[in-house]
Amino acid sequence: MAAARPAQSLLRALDSRRVLVVCGAGGVGKTTTAAALALHAAVRGRRVLVCTIDPSRRLATSLGLAQLSERPRPLPLGRLGLEVPGSLHAMRLDTKRTFDELVQRFAGSEEAQSRILDNRFYQQVSDAMAGTHEYMAMEKLLELHADERFELVVLDTPPTRHALDFLEAPDRMMSFLDTGILRYFLKPYFVAGRLTLKIASRTGALALSLVDKYLGLQFLQDLSEFFLAFEGLYDGFKERAASVFELLRDPESGFVLVASPMRPALDEALYFHRRLAEKKMPFLSLVVNRLHPDPAAGRRTASRSAPHLDPSFAAKLVAVHGDLRTLARAERRALARLEVDAGVAPILVPELETDVHDLRGLAEVAASIFGTPPLRTRRRATAS
Repeated sequence: MAAARPAQSLLRALDSRRVLVVCGAGGVGKTTTAAALALHAAVRGRRVLVCTIDPSRRLATSLGLAQLSERPRPLPLGRLGLEVPGSLHAMRLDTKRTFDELVQRFAGSEEAQSRILDNRFYQQVSDAMAGTHEYMAMEKLLELHADERFELVVLDTPPTRHALDFLEAPDRMMSFLDTGILRYFLKPYFVAGRLTLKIASRTGALALSLVDKYLGLQFLQDLSEFFLAFEGLYDGFKERAASVFELLRDPESGFVLVASPMRPALDEALYFHRRLAEKKMPFLSLVVNRLHPDPAAGRRTASRSAPHLDPSFAAKLVAVHGDLRTLARAERRALARLEVDAGVAPILVPELETDVHDLRGLAEVAASIFGTPPLRTRRRATAS
């Protein structure tokens, strides 16, 4: 049937690609989907790493762990009760540590490294600068892609208000670090990182007095020293960013978009899909989670022996039935519009009865994505 085709395409990607980037808005089941895909690839025999940028514990919770470290951690797949030919590691991104490692790589001398790492402005903004999480995720992705321990890296991107932030935020951060722009404004006040009160203009004097009043001259000096020290690193950062974008455009990579069946989430996925095409980045699949079943589908005529219900309770059941039917039909109209506008047949995953909090739950999610028998059924078949 038609639904099998996108699932089969995604399955082939799990068997052959080196990088899967899972994107989507917050609250659509993106992290669970990323973990389920990673687990399924391991079950099929690949050495897989799933990495999350989300500072919350969603991935750890889905994997049944108390927490994740910034180093790859092997997961005990034997708990599935199957002989799994592959392996699965998981980790979370430590943005500050990744930024520090980049500085150490490009700064050269220990003195140059210390000038940046010990700078108070750097210590305050290195984990909060616009685009930092996304840029460092791309940097870590490039590093993990070169790690021979793993055949596939699944990257769970951060939940953003606009999913496109993952592609655009690194450019914003590189613009911020373009020292030529900021030094143009700082130069009248600083020479080689040292504060001077020789103001070239009345406007400059006013600006400096405002900075001194609200931030303090020490802050401005820290800011100036940071950008002066960062000048030698900018080209290295920019080259790494170019390498990452090249990796993301490579046929070995692919993007999986995740959405809910609600119109705003689908509109965001549709927009992201168009921008991926504009940037010539390989789109693989759209997974739509938490689809509600239509209670009227496959309805049969009520049996004459149906038990008698209290009229008020029966009225409430009818109301709930009507609400579910309205919701299910609205979701399907939104999905039909998506297929017409984007020409994409989504993979539909039904609403789960419980939250996913272990490997077996992830295996059940993967079974829903790929239309395979539940794990317990496969276990009986394997044992027989």
